[in-house]
Amino acid sequence: MRLISLILLVLLIAIQFPLWLGKGGWLRVWELDRQVTEQDAKNQTLKSRNAKLAGEVRDLKEGTGAIEERARHELGMVKEGEVFVQFVAPAPATSATPPLPPPPPKPESGRR
Repeated sequence: MRLISLILLVLLIAIQFPLWLGKGGWLRVWELDRQVTEQDAKNQTLKSRNAKLAGEVRDLKEGTGAIEERARHELGMVKEGEVFVQFVAPAPATSATPPLPPPPPKPESGRR
């Protein structure tokens, strides 16, 4: 009876091995499911980026407002009759970097 139980246990383990650790086993399925979830998240961010770009392309094709905004922002263009004023912030009074240490003293030569 013991021998039959031992043989059945070995057969059960032999049958379960490919299910858990084989090429199409549960561990592989879980890993692939995790990869699919990650890729879905990446795809979602790319879809939102593509939608934003498509909207920008549509604005550039249909209206002049987007073109004018880009020309002003990226190229610094000014409309006719407009005056462009640019304010420059003064430099900070103190430097953000610490001052350099003083140079080491020069060694004296043996002459006097």
